[in-house]
Amino acid sequence: MSFLWMLIVGGIIGWLAGLIMGRDIPGGVIGNIIAGILGSWLGGMLLGSWGPKVSDFYVFPSLIGAIVLIFIVSLILRSTGGRSRS
Repeated sequence: MSFLWMLIVGGIIGWLAGLIMGRDIPGGVIGNIIAGILGSWLGGMLLGSWGPKVSDFYVFPSLIGAIVLIFIVSLILRSTGGRSRS
C-alpha cells in the first residue's frame, strides 16, 4: 500500500510542478510520477526535510525539486531540438 501512495503522491507533485512551470512533462502520467519522485529526491538533497509530510514526501522540498527538474529537462529538450511546449 505504501508503494501505491508513493506513486499517487509522486504523480500529484509532478503534475503540480508542471502546472506551476506552465510546461507539459514528457511521458504524461508516467512522466509526472517520475518527475515527482525524482524531484522529491532532488529537493530532499538540496533543501533537506521540512514542512508537511505526505507518504514519505516532504511537500515543499519535493515540489521545489520537481520544479527544478522540469526546468532542467525543458532546457535540455529545447537545446537538443526535442519537442516541449513553452
